[in-house]
Amino acid sequence: MQRSKNDVWVGLFVLIGAAAVLFLALKSANLLTLNFSSDYAVTAKFDNIGGLKPGAAVKSAGVVVGRVKKIEFDGESFQAKVTLALQEQTAFPQDSSLKILTSGLLGEQYLDITPGADEKNLVAGDKIGSTQSAVILENLISQFLYSKAEKSTTEGQKP
Repeated sequence: MQRSKNDVWVGLFVLIGAAAVLFLALKSANLLTLNFSSDYAVTAKFDNIGGLKPGAAVKSAGVVVGRVKKIEFDGESFQAKVTLALQEQTAFPQDSSLKILTSGLLGEQYLDITPGADEKNLVAGDKIGSTQSAVILENLISQFLYSKAEKSTTEGQKP
C-alpha cells in the first residue's frame, strides 16, 4: 500500500515537470501567449517582411505592446498584409509608423511602432500607412559588393 502511494506521488511529480518543460518550450518559441487583457487589431502592409512570423513582438520604446496576429499576402497590391493585436491600454496616434527590426545581428525580427503626433488614436480595424520593410542582409551585401566593383572599374578608367 505504501509503495503504491509513493508511485502516485512520483507519477504526479513527473507529469508536473513534463508540463512545465512543455510550457517553457512553447513560451520560448513564441508559440504560446498568455494574455488576459483585451486587445484591438490594426493592419499594415509591407513590401518585404523578411523573417517576421506570427506571434512576433510589437514594441514601442523597447516595451512589448502587442503581437503579430496574422500575416497574409494581398493579391491586389502584391504586398504582405500584417495584422497586429495591440494591447487595449496602449493608444497610439493614427499617424504612427511601423518598421521591422531585428534583435541583435541575427536575432528574431519584431515590429517597432513609433508614435505620431495626430490627436486621433488608432482603433480596431484601422490601417497604419507609414511602414518600413525589413532590411535583408543579402541585399546589403550585394549592394556593397556592387558599389565596390563599380568603384574599381571607374578608378581603372581614369587617365
